[in-house]
Amino acid sequence: QLQASGGGLVQAGGSLRLSCTTSRRTSSNNGMGWFRQAPGKEREFVAASDWRGGNTNYADSVKGRFTISRDNAKNMLYLQMNSLKPEDTALYYCAVSRYSGSSSAPEAYQYWGQGTQVTVSS
Repeated sequence: QLQASGGGLVQAGGSLRLSCTTSRRTSSNNGMGWFRQAPGKEREFVAASDWRGGNTNYADSVKGRFTISRDNAKNMLYLQMNSLKPEDTALYYCAVSRYSGSSSAPEAYQYWGQGTQVTVSS
């Protein structure tokens, strides 16, 4: 139901744009978010958007560098990542919340994509 794409290998300071395809039935009135998991670490919150896209929430580590957005007409979620750092290297997942808000809690999310790999070289 969720398909993330856009990952790749980029040098530090570079940019990537992740995309997540969903369905209207899955996400039309639901918040959506991005999470990431680096090798040997737990999955962590990156960014979230409420169902309209008007209320967003970011992890402190990505504030000012990443921007989450959504296009409900196209059933798409995006994550624009600028000024990438080696510590941003991880498998990035998109997810659909059970609720309409922009929660940072993984347990608030009911559907998860398969992940797209982002690797930032120094």
